[in-house]
Amino acid sequence: MKTIDLNLVKEKIKQGIIEANIYASKEIEDGIKQGLKKEESQIGQYVLNQILDSYKISRDEEMPICQDTGTSVFMIEVGQDVHLSGGDLKDFINEAVREAYKEGYLRGSIVSDPLINRKNTEDNTPAVIHIDIVKGDKLKVAFMAKGSGCENMGRLKMLKPSDDVEGVKQFVYETVLKAGGMPCPPIIAGIGIGSDFEGCGILAKRALFRKAGDFHHAPFYKNLEKELLDGINRLGVGPGGWGGRFTAIAVHIETAPCHIASLPVAVNIDCHAHRVREVIF
Repeated sequence: MKTIDLNLVKEKIKQGIIEANIYASKEIEDGIKQGLKKEESQIGQYVLNQILDSYKISRDEEMPICQDTGTSVFMIEVGQDVHLSGGDLKDFINEAVREAYKEGYLRGSIVSDPLINRKNTEDNTPAVIHIDIVKGDKLKVAFMAKGSGCENMGRLKMLKPSDDVEGVKQFVYETVLKAGGMPCPPIIAGIGIGSDFEGCGILAKRALFRKAGDFHHAPFYKNLEKELLDGINRLGVGPGGWGGRFTAIAVHIETAPCHIASLPVAVNIDCHAHRVREVIF
């Protein structure tokens, strides 16, 4: 049995949250530079250059990449041979968020109730936390700062099994077209296929936690990711929604078994900032 001190976990998470909001990842910056070479639209080129300039300013000035520092989303894997000492894991995660958003001068964007009293909690808590128990003796904590502009463009549809892969592709393209410039393209598209209503949405969100551009391990889904990426970039949405050939940096698919009468599909879109960090203990 491996013992992990949650005080150490909290400090590492806090550091990752601040870094994710300030420093663009190398794979995202490289992806935009590659897209810039292919973009034919002058305004699209301008938008991409502005994004790259923004990344540099954020890095140099240690300022958030975007004013919307997002909902704090966590995907956590706890090894069954791990003992977490010091208290409750969720409490420590929320404390890490609370401290990071205060110390990093990050905007708090969470309201305490969706309808009765939309009062800002002022520290971006509570976080959205998904926990899985897995084999082994490691704790894996993945964080995402998920802005509302892209989150609001997510969609889920319960297709019929007879809709098959063509129905999935049509739904993905419809979702990206409907989103337009709202999610700040170029985007990363997370696609969940299978499970049930709520499980499919989690699959789509989980897909966004993969390193941008890492393809699915199964050849069928890897080819589908490539086809959807090409198709999305042919839709003409373009950088910032101003038209062009570069709408998406990556498409990631996650799947799960589902009922014989169902074919759930969810699309969860992330903006070009793609603020994700991962820590393994």
